[in-house]
This record gives sequence, structure tokens and C-alpha cells, in this order.
Amino acid sequence: MSAAVFADDAVDPAVSCSHCDAVCCRLTVVVMPEDPVPRHLTEQDPRGLEVMAHDEDGWCVAVDQSRMCCSIYELRPGICRKFAMGSAYCRDERATYSRDTAGGIPLKLC
Repeated sequence: MSAAVFADDAVDPAVSCSHCDAVCCRLTVVVMPEDPVPRHLTEQDPRGLEVMAHDEDGWCVAVDQSRMCCSIYELRPGICRKFAMGSAYCRDERATYSRDTAGGIPLKLC
């Protein structure tokens, strides 16, 4: 069954983080006051909202790029906890990045 036939709130079980360019780790993540995120990993955006900081390549600074996983997983913001792999939002963001980057986000190898 293709992702296109899923309702907006349905999760497509065919979508997997292991076959993704970590698109969600490039989104703007608003940090709420109650989030246990280490504050040295946040910054204020132009609107004055506290958000997860991004590095010069656009990745969330909490991403451990050597292992491609969240280095603060247990302390991640609530919005990250609610982001569902394979959800309509996930699929839409993946499609947008795929279209905008012609098939993938270039990864910088160290």
C-alpha cells in the first residue's frame, strides 16, 4: 500500500528512519519551558522563540553525526517526542526535501 492512500493522521509502516536522511533533524524545533533540553543547545529565533540550535550544515546540534542519532534522546523536546515516524507530516517533509534536494540531503563526511 502506498503512502498516498493513507489518511492524514495514519502512519505508513513502510516509512523507516533507517531509510531517511534525518529530515526531521533539520526542522525548526520549538523548545518549551518544561522541556529538559540542555539550554546550551538552544538559541532564540528571529521571533524570540527558544528553538534547538542548528549547525552550519543545517543539522540540529543534538544530532550525533557519527552515529546518526539524537545525542540527547532522553532529554529531547516534547515536539520531537510527538513526531511520528511515517506520519503524514513526516511523509510530507520527506517528500519536500526529496524534491528540493533531488533525492537526498548531501551528508558531509568527516
